[in-house]
Amino acid sequence: MKHRHLILSLSATALLAAATSASAALPKYVFFFLGDGMASAQIQATEAYLTTINGGDATFAADLMRPENRLNMTKMPVAGMQTTYDAYALMTDSASSATAFASGLKTKSGVINMDPETQTTCYKSIAELAHESGRKVGVISSVSLDHATPATYYASVTNRGLMNNIGTQLAESGYAFFGGGGLVAPEGPARSGDTDNNIWDLLSTNGYTVLNDRASILSLKAQPMDKVVAINPVLDRSSAMPYAIDRPEGNLSLKEMVEVAIANLEDRPKKRWDKVRGPARNGFFLMVEGGKIDWAGHANDAVASIGDMLDFDAAVGVAIEFASRHPNETLIVVTGDHETGGMTIGHATTAYTAYYDRLLGQKNSYEHFQANQWAEHKAANSETLCAGDAWKAPDNLERDTVMLGLINDVFGMDWADLNVYQKEKLEDAYDKSMCGANDNSADENKLLYGGYEPIVVTITHLLNERASIGWTSYSHTGVPVPLYAQGWASARLAGFYDNTDIAKRLAKIMRLPELPVTKACP
Repeated sequence: MKHRHLILSLSATALLAAATSASAALPKYVFFFLGDGMASAQIQATEAYLTTINGGDATFAADLMRPENRLNMTKMPVAGMQTTYDAYALMTDSASSATAFASGLKTKSGVINMDPETQTTCYKSIAELAHESGRKVGVISSVSLDHATPATYYASVTNRGLMNNIGTQLAESGYAFFGGGGLVAPEGPARSGDTDNNIWDLLSTNGYTVLNDRASILSLKAQPMDKVVAINPVLDRSSAMPYAIDRPEGNLSLKEMVEVAIANLEDRPKKRWDKVRGPARNGFFLMVEGGKIDWAGHANDAVASIGDMLDFDAAVGVAIEFASRHPNETLIVVTGDHETGGMTIGHATTAYTAYYDRLLGQKNSYEHFQANQWAEHKAANSETLCAGDAWKAPDNLERDTVMLGLINDVFGMDWADLNVYQKEKLEDAYDKSMCGANDNSADENKLLYGGYEPIVVTITHLLNERASIGWTSYSHTGVPVPLYAQGWASARLAGFYDNTDIAKRLAKIMRLPELPVTKACP
């Protein structure tokens, strides 16, 4: 009998050792940070800005290399580089790029987790597979939660604009945590072909609590919930969080959202009598998107982009601090989906030097200035300034001392410091914005302003080029994008590869099914 007990005891010990070994052979906590529109230029510009605002000189290598002037992401030990093109475009959009690194599938622009040819086959994201494996899942974005990138982690749709349908799939995902922006179409179809559901009702029916004030959201750190949607108190017209540079008092940062998410996703101490061992014991997968880096890139506003880059990187710092408490169980990955705006470090007017100190005077984003100071000034003056052919005068802006004062106050740019050509560009843009006409051809205006307010985008263009930052586009560009990683198995993300390989490699690291994985379409 003693011999039998010894065999059983040894067998149990072996099984326990095997289980422990298997558990230790994959990361328990996986963070995936996605800077929308973030490529090498956005990263370098932010570190140069950080160097300058910390009292250094962005033209001195010794200053640029100081640890306090580096981003958390670029200090990580592993670096990779990924291509960003989609099935049919060198310049991808956010839906197809996110499908690539979330589901391991090349599709076409606008499509989320469906095949590129017929849009009849749907695919599971790595977050869905993580959820099925018993891990908790969280999704955070600084833009709306039904926007293309966050949607790719829980939805499949033929068109990213079907945002009520996307919201419906969010409510049915079963994920533990959503945080950041709101929903664009929570109470009806966003466009033809969309569903017509009340997402708030669906969330309630499916057991979610929706919070949208700072105190309630932060209280989740001490009193976590099983299923929660934490929406920032103030949202812009697109249901996104305001730019970090414009953050109203009482709003949350991306860093704070990640802190709250971790508290809700991390394993909780179990009471001795609690026999329910839920999925929390299996760890979590958390996706965090810095979405407005992209929007600032579209608008060619470097300081707004840098502000959201710093907010995004501070959130990365929260994960790094978490990893210091769980060094053998955590994997952190940081990358972008594509570059936006064609940002580059250097400009024809500044050649081999840089003047990042010229950026430090900008107080608000282009969006805030356009909606507030500019809107008020135009409403008060356009009727007088634009009577008859008054716009044809060559010095309308130069005589508008109030407007010159606003430019100086909000952007730190002094009219007296500009050269003749720069003043001409501002005069033309001012006439176009104030009176709807200028001397340029339609093609010139399209190139100079894209779809943005002429005077506002010209101000940021000039401010940025005087610092040595150039822009080539109002859209996404097709350059490869860097990836940074640290933690468990992070070395497997080193090298140069396709964006679909990110999801495929993560699936292997997390011991999930080989991607892509099909599913029944919702």
